[in-house]
Amino acid sequence: MPDIEGQLDTGLAPDELRARLALTWGTAGGIWGALTTVDHKIVGRRYIVTAFIFLGLGGLAAMAMRLQLSRPEANLISPDLYDQLFTMHGTTMMFLFAVPVMEAFAVYLVPLMVGTRNIAFPRLNAFSYWVYLFGGVMIWVAFALNIGADTGWFAYVPLSGPEFSPGKRVDFWAQMITFTEVSALAIAVEVIVTVFKQRAPGMSLDRIPLFVWAQLVTSFAVLLAMPAVMTGSTMLILDRLLGMHFFNPAEGGDALLWQHLFWFFGHPEVYIIFLPATGMVSEIIMVFSRRPAFGYLYLVLSIIAVGFLSFGLWVHHMFATGLPQLGSALFTASSALIAVPNGIQIFCWVATLWDGRPRFATPMLFAIGFIVTFVFGGLSGVMLASVPINTQVHDTYFVVAHFHYVLIGGSVFPLLGATYYWFPKFSGRLLSERLGQWHFALAFIGFNLTFFPMHLLGLGGMPRRVYTYPANSGWGDINLLVSGGALLFFVSFMLFGWNVIAALRREPDAPDNPWDAPGLEWAAASPPRPHNFDRIPLVASRHPLWSDRGGLLTVSGLSVDTREVLVTSLAEARPDLRETSPRSTIWPLISAIATTALFIGTIFTQWAVVWFAVPMTAVLIAWFWPKQAVDDT
Repeated sequence: MPDIEGQLDTGLAPDELRARLALTWGTAGGIWGALTTVDHKIVGRRYIVTAFIFLGLGGLAAMAMRLQLSRPEANLISPDLYDQLFTMHGTTMMFLFAVPVMEAFAVYLVPLMVGTRNIAFPRLNAFSYWVYLFGGVMIWVAFALNIGADTGWFAYVPLSGPEFSPGKRVDFWAQMITFTEVSALAIAVEVIVTVFKQRAPGMSLDRIPLFVWAQLVTSFAVLLAMPAVMTGSTMLILDRLLGMHFFNPAEGGDALLWQHLFWFFGHPEVYIIFLPATGMVSEIIMVFSRRPAFGYLYLVLSIIAVGFLSFGLWVHHMFATGLPQLGSALFTASSALIAVPNGIQIFCWVATLWDGRPRFATPMLFAIGFIVTFVFGGLSGVMLASVPINTQVHDTYFVVAHFHYVLIGGSVFPLLGATYYWFPKFSGRLLSERLGQWHFALAFIGFNLTFFPMHLLGLGGMPRRVYTYPANSGWGDINLLVSGGALLFFVSFMLFGWNVIAALRREPDAPDNPWDAPGLEWAAASPPRPHNFDRIPLVASRHPLWSDRGGLLTVSGLSVDTREVLVTSLAEARPDLRETSPRSTIWPLISAIATTALFIGTIFTQWAVVWFAVPMTAVLIAWFWPKQAVDDT
């Protein structure tokens, strides 16, 4: 056990204990405190806000494309700008919004839900946010300077290679990919260690909340999937900048290797986005049905099964590339098999609703909207698992429709429901229920008006990734309907933004547990104090706030004057030792700036690796150099 100085949290009056812990764990005020904080709640809020800003930018790109496609042979946007908008939309939504926002909820909520005072490796957590922010800003600044990526969010070679895409557009895209995946890998490590080693005493593996289970499995998927696309993007930029030939068949390379590397990441990424959403839905349905989730064990096993099976599906993106029939047959089977654990989760949610007393508040409406849209997207997914059907509709708007039903229906609807559900915990304020119901109605109608007709466009032969189409194609009226639905969907998000702004302008009005929810996060204040919990809770059931209506039992013995977390055993969450938690520091920010300079510099010259090696080394030495504790408040 480490030698930790300071008075322990025993024998102190509640008010004195709270005040001293807030002083120990608090963040300094002003700009310096904002730049140096390692509080997981502050970093998590930054992640969430930044991700929603990128959602807005990606949505604006989508609206510009839909305006161009609303009528045949339109000339509102040039083909070059359309290619950039198409690439920026997909890149932003997949790499800068969908994955980061799901991990952002984990950064904020997982430490609260497992009953600890901060996330594991809090300085790494702060570093991951700065890297994510700088990477996103880099790609959008490049777009503003007319050097935005233009080869699609998938950047297929040889189109993205040096022969067909000269200039720096693809170089910025490839470096941004590496940036965002560094951030994702860092958060995955933090979540795994937090869940395995910092759970509150008594929170054994069979008492972990379903949302935490989902984030844990997602983190393992991130660790296994993200290195593939990082390897691919590194190979691509080496081809482009150093004249290597990883993807050049004329020199012994293989263009299909890019697709294998990309989709080995790309299809698990769908479930990296989807699995946290299922955890959100499980929590929402349980709370608003006012009963424990039906089939807890089956839900957990389904989450694990989906995470495992997601790595055996990537080739169904490549059925049109002429792969061996035996391989295609195996991936057809695995693509259909993953519907089984997904179906089990849906049956468990329906059973929870059926046996409960549902309250149809806004979070519950979005959860039900998710079930409806995801079932539809899943059915079209089973269709696309078939080689003949997949080959027929490949690269048509049928795939666009399926893709968005799964990703928007399967992640954005749960995310919006989770935002309404946990907004009191984030801000201490409740969002307007009336505006929330209008938001859901407009979003649900607008979403289906946008993407359901795309199935018909695809079956009618309209190819994806085109900036216009002939007037005699017969696609004009349906495209006009799709664009109208997209506008309605966009308006629903404007209403959501107004709801958030109006709530933040009010004084805090939310009680600590406005939904009568059972999770530990609702045992903390809303918003939580810097130290999360005055004393670490003792967990005796899966639903501690429902089981212990008289008040939670707690454990003591942690330092009051030093940042300290309790480390527990893996399976039973028995107390093992006390461990110091790092204080605020500027070095994660400086390290992120040095990393950004290195990556941007290598776009223009390979000597940047040499030039920035010295400052990078100096910054890392300063970060990890042993320091005495200094009061940062």
